[in-house]
Amino acid sequence: MIDTLRKIAEKVREAVDLMPEPEKGEEIGIGADGTPTKRIDYVAEKVVLDFIEANDVPLSILSEEAGFVDRGFDDVLILDPVDGTTNSINGIPMYAISMAVGRGDLSGVHTAYVMNLATCEEFTAIKGEGAYHNGIRVHCKEDFNPRSAKMAIYLGIGADPKSFKLAQRIKSTRSFGCSSLEMVMVATGAIDGHLLNSNNYRRSTRIVDIAASVLILREAGGEVYSLDGAPLNMPYDLAVRSNYLAVGNRAVFDYVMDGNLLLSLTGKLRYGIYANMSIKNVTDVAKRILALMDGQDVVLDTGIADALGVKGTPIDEMDVDVVITLGGDGTILRAIHHTDAAIIGVNAGGVGFLTDIPLDSIDEGIKRLLKGDYTIQNRPKITAMKDGKILGEAVNEMVIHSDSVAKIRRFKIYVNDSLTTEIRSDGIVLSTPIGSTSYAMSLGGPIMDHRVDAWIMVPMAAYESSFRQMVVPTSLKITVDAVLDKGCLLVIDGQKEIPLEGGSRVEFTRSPEPASFIVFETDFYSRVREKLVRRL
Repeated sequence: MIDTLRKIAEKVREAVDLMPEPEKGEEIGIGADGTPTKRIDYVAEKVVLDFIEANDVPLSILSEEAGFVDRGFDDVLILDPVDGTTNSINGIPMYAISMAVGRGDLSGVHTAYVMNLATCEEFTAIKGEGAYHNGIRVHCKEDFNPRSAKMAIYLGIGADPKSFKLAQRIKSTRSFGCSSLEMVMVATGAIDGHLLNSNNYRRSTRIVDIAASVLILREAGGEVYSLDGAPLNMPYDLAVRSNYLAVGNRAVFDYVMDGNLLLSLTGKLRYGIYANMSIKNVTDVAKRILALMDGQDVVLDTGIADALGVKGTPIDEMDVDVVITLGGDGTILRAIHHTDAAIIGVNAGGVGFLTDIPLDSIDEGIKRLLKGDYTIQNRPKITAMKDGKILGEAVNEMVIHSDSVAKIRRFKIYVNDSLTTEIRSDGIVLSTPIGSTSYAMSLGGPIMDHRVDAWIMVPMAAYESSFRQMVVPTSLKITVDAVLDKGCLLVIDGQKEIPLEGGSRVEFTRSPEPASFIVFETDFYSRVREKLVRRL
């Protein structure tokens, strides 16, 4: 069957090459899938249909333009005559004929053939016999390092906003406009994964687009998942569409969908320990952790190192992947201001809303950490700027308040340079979702699920009652203008105070770098009940 599919592809390539360039993009009707048919699609499909009829090839056909052609055979040719039509029309050498043969549904495909019509490269697979590129067997990449990840991500009309966020944290991102070739690039190891996640159902994929490349990828050792984590399966029906993530190995899926992967460049994680030295018996906690981490690459901050009589490294200078903090939420915040490593906290302080390891569960917590049994959660930080200079970044909140006790100030607040309100108050709190359970909550602000992508603005002792709390998307700029000729203070996470002269204007935007937290329990609402409600 592969030889037959190869002959069909050659006929299509010859026909397409003979077409005058201006004719390729002409719209000549609507295909069976409900989308406009270009002349190049029509010509390519007609070549396939004519070949099958003339040579009595024992196949029924499901094609993008003609729909289902029942020729009385159980085996069906699943055909996209030109995948990447727009590329072909515009002279971009990324368009292909995609052909798969099978029965039942996507899982029943047993033969696959894809040819890049611009370069004549071919990709083939027979179920159970491996995948091949120009006759040479290919395999997906066996390892995955998120720091050097390469992915093809759909970023066109209707792309889910999460796709753009993924593109920001992937080292190398491409969008080729040809799903069949993008998927086989995963099979050859050229890229780590290919994501199509569209909010517009009509922009999601059909089985004709990917039936062949799915088999090729699976035979190369990879997998294609629906976005709920199940292996993708689709019926032979042009009306059914799906989003998907094609990966070389499961670690890519975990990283893309959950951020649940942390790898060092050397393949072995390095750990740092940072402690609140004012806490009683913190040295005993550190000794216990070090014993549990025997054999690991561990660096101690100078404070705890001096107490233990060993050599230490200031947290600012630690080259580590994970920092373990010993203390409460304040200790975590201080650590985050000095490192970009992922943070996990041992609760040796008070409430410890951000900590994940209780003192009475240190053994279990460290074992889970070393096994990688956790989730990485990236949370947005706020950047403050004044006169074009960065003043600092906050994980919890930025606070502007009067620099004198019990003295009111007048503020103008702008959202994306549009005046939103004028208010007289002691100050303004701009909180992240994580900070919603901190200072903002004590001022009567709402508790926000940490997954909500928004800031909370809360006034401090507002003189007027017209301005209440406000929730603003993190994608917008917020400007606070202290209009009186009287001084204020900018307080960043309760860790740093910056004097502001009267008339200062401070702009707040989302930081390009998130804060990374290692968490064991991902149920936010259980954490609220355990850490907050039961203490009331």
